[in-house]
Amino acid sequence: MPHSPAAKKRVLARVRRIRGQCEALERQLDAGAECAPIMQQIAAMRGAINGLMSEMMETHIRETFGDAAASEKERTARADETASLIRSYLK
Repeated sequence: MPHSPAAKKRVLARVRRIRGQCEALERQLDAGAECAPIMQQIAAMRGAINGLMSEMMETHIRETFGDAAASEKERTARADETASLIRSYLK
């Protein structure tokens, strides 16, 4: 989670844009829109989600590894957690 007010505001703005895109997609589907505009909307949503995930991953990595870990065991645990997050994202 971004801890600075500016970073939090930026992430929430992204989430609100994504929500707006989802609502637009729902309206398109309700209206029986053609496939091409629907797929274009889905692609835009995917890009927005990827951007949000990228920003959150960067924040997490900086917070997790920005401070020196107290021990080798802690560094390994942090690295394992981050690798697991990245693997789940890439699935």
